[in-house]
Amino acid sequence: MPHAFNPIETLFNALLVVQEFTELSARTLVNLFRRPFYLRETLLQMDRIGVGSLFIVVLTGLFTGMVLALQGAVQLEPYGATIYVSQLISTSVVRELGPVLAALMIAGRVGTGIASELASMTVTEQIDALKAEGTDPVHKLATTRLLACLTMIPLLTIIADAIAILGGWLVARLYLGIDSYFYWTWAYEAIHQRDVALGLVKPLVFGGLIAMVGCYAGFSTKGGTVGVGASTTQSMVSASILILATDFFITKIFMAIP
Repeated sequence: MPHAFNPIETLFNALLVVQEFTELSARTLVNLFRRPFYLRETLLQMDRIGVGSLFIVVLTGLFTGMVLALQGAVQLEPYGATIYVSQLISTSVVRELGPVLAALMIAGRVGTGIASELASMTVTEQIDALKAEGTDPVHKLATTRLLACLTMIPLLTIIADAIAILGGWLVARLYLGIDSYFYWTWAYEAIHQRDVALGLVKPLVFGGLIAMVGCYAGFSTKGGTVGVGASTTQSMVSASILILATDFFITKIFMAIP
């Protein structure tokens, strides 16, 4: 017979997950400043995360900018302000859509990849083999992936932002007939230092979340090959929810800063 729902047990398990995740994150962050640095492994992860995600990030940015241009023109046309659509695109992309959409796409590709790789190593006892050799698996596996995500995801977000604004220009120029000089001038003038800071802080935080959620899901895998699939799914769902929730709180904090 199935077990009856026990709210106390469920709450206890949730708190245990939070505790384990926090401990893993703290260990991984501390290891960023400790030897050995596993440079080759870090560079390999940078290539997988950065170069491997470039195509999907470019496509996401391109179509996001094009859709924003179309929708923005519809909303601004009744006021005769279609020409200012570039300001709407640049501010929306840099502040919000660029970091969030890029992070969600990368979480789907990179976060699940980290979770499935580490989960496979866990169920095949490769993690135990590293421990037997005297190697800290958190240092070698989690820290290198965290550093790669913290480095590459902000760079990918910058590329996504630039491509989105470029996609908006294509629609504005070819479909709306807006002069290129006015588009790029107003797009540049609409972006302030505060927007740039917000647009860089978000992907940095999102990168840390993607890496650590994937690592935690991989290290905590149980149940053989079935557990690998469950950990991969858990990584994607958890990372996406945390990205959206964290996005709200970061935006709220920046709005509170005078």
